[in-house]
Amino acid sequence: MGLFKSLSISSLLLITLFFTSAHAAIFNIQNRCSYTVWAAAVPGGAYGAPPNTLAEFALNQFNNLDFFDISLVDGFNVPMAFSPTSNGCSRGIRCTANIVGQCPSQLRAQGGCNNPCTVFKTDQYCCNSGSCGPTDYSRYFKTRCPDAYSYPKDDQTSTFTCPGGTNYDVIFCP
Repeated sequence: MGLFKSLSISSLLLITLFFTSAHAAIFNIQNRCSYTVWAAAVPGGAYGAPPNTLAEFALNQFNNLDFFDISLVDGFNVPMAFSPTSNGCSRGIRCTANIVGQCPSQLRAQGGCNNPCTVFKTDQYCCNSGSCGPTDYSRYFKTRCPDAYSYPKDDQTSTFTCPGGTNYDVIFCP
């Protein structure tokens, strides 16, 4: 098992951490998949091509809170759990459904399931105008992974917080 065995494209935003205060966070990233998962990071790294399951976070933000989520806005390729491990914060999130195996035929892609914006490139699915709602395709993702972002405006049910300085586990194929 090499270094990259424990990392993933899904950890896109987890590799490079920038801290705005003295509160540091530790991320424990584990790959429990039976296959190698390749990592990418933004900022400063490769973006990768959809479909990608994303782990996203913003540390020590408004009211000294960490904000974190799992996003399927770029599609799905790796099951994931993203959980706080300190500061009394215990609400973890996961997306472990068989999304690839049950993916609608229009969204199927090699190694994953695309989000409809990637396939159809319309405002209805991409929310470019700023006003959009859930669609049958986003409901497909939301039904299987209720904690995850299923379309760009899915904030109310998909963004989670912990106190700044919280440590996290990110597990692929939990």
